Amino acid sequence: MISVEQAQEHILAHIAELDAEPVPLFEAVGRVLAEDVVAEHDIPPFRNSAMDGYAVRAADTEGASSERPAVLRVVTTVAAGDSPTVAVTPGTAARIMTGAPMPPGADAVVRFEETSEALPAEHRPPDGQIAILRPVRPGDNVREAGEDVPAGRTVLRHGHRLRAAEVGMLAALGRSRVMCVRLPRVGVLATGDELVGPEEPLAPGKIRNSNEYTNVALVRLAGGLPVPLGIARDTVEDLSAKLKRALELEVDLLITSAGVSVGDYDVVKHVLAARGEVHFWQVAIKPGKPLAFGTLEAEGHSVPLLGLPGNPVAAFVAFEVFARPAIRKMAGLRPLFRRRFRVRLREDVTNSGRRHYMRARVWRDETTGELHATTRGSDVRVQGSGILSSLVWANAFVIVPEQVTFIPAGETVDVELFDWPEEVF
Repeated sequence: MISVEQAQEHILAHIAELDAEPVPLFEAVGRVLAEDVVAEHDIPPFRNSAMDGYAVRAADTEGASSERPAVLRVVTTVAAGDSPTVAVTPGTAARIMTGAPMPPGADAVVRFEETSEALPAEHRPPDGQIAILRPVRPGDNVREAGEDVPAGRTVLRHGHRLRAAEVGMLAALGRSRVMCVRLPRVGVLATGDELVGPEEPLAPGKIRNSNEYTNVALVRLAGGLPVPLGIARDTVEDLSAKLKRALELEVDLLITSAGVSVGDYDVVKHVLAARGEVHFWQVAIKPGKPLAFGTLEAEGHSVPLLGLPGNPVAAFVAFEVFARPAIRKMAGLRPLFRRRFRVRLREDVTNSGRRHYMRARVWRDETTGELHATTRGSDVRVQGSGILSSLVWANAFVIVPEQVTFIPAGETVDVELFDWPEEVF
């Protein structure tokens, strides 16, 4: 039996970041850059007003006050988008709007609120003039060219995940498309004669195919593009046909569920071994001990394959621990693994010698601010590996190390949150 770390290291050693593809900017949020982005021009590209007001020569406002205003002649109005040609000379001003280019000769902007526009009409100077009620210094209320980003600066680097702010920055830099790491196409295949679709009636001995739907959702949340492949029956012929279809659809990774244990009808291992190099392991993890990993041979390349257990809870745990970091590495996402938190355990827990990923619910105490976790809820059976509803109840895993057989209530333990509920953050 190998450790969780040994299995993770082996899997990730055979996984590489995918190649790059051009992505329209409207579709780029959440994607990972596959290039450095260098500013080809200044942002902003010209000196402009940061306020609605009057562009002036700061020297003309020296000593100005409400009692002794500096009265200037208004020579032009500059709106955003204009290209001003009339210069501000000694004793003059230009009415200007936010974002408009500064006219030649002006070196500061006085806000409307600090001019006679804020006074009653009877206290204003004649039309064509403006009274400045306070002095300004050169540069006041002016945005300089390149103040935000100067030309030549590396603004974003390869590996950066694009948020809304970065998308806006790329637009400001004149980019309508950007090179991003290609999203991994992840084939999802369920196996088993007992499975039926959610829309089919349940016959005796049948269960519904929850694994495929769970794994498709998990692939999407991990940053991949799921390619649902349906159900492969427990025959060499049907499974071989499904694998052939997966390779035809050019998946970058194939995830199967069930068929990797030691049952009489677990044919997955035999079919996979015939089509590539596949390793079958028992991993020191609970739930989810049986696991397969290897490669399928396609035309000119190999496709990694990860075989998860068939038990829905075990499949979910194995996906989180092994498949999720592999998909994130393919997609260029970092970090590969979930962040861990220390929380205080609500009740005693026991362990059997494997690393136990116990379903748990984590919350923050409103009085102390401390994080707490329970692994029971209202039913001690919640940790049964067949209790699918435990995943609906839980928002985290309490991780009990291999060498630990007992943890008393009140001790702190590591947890990984697979949900980010409001009661925690």
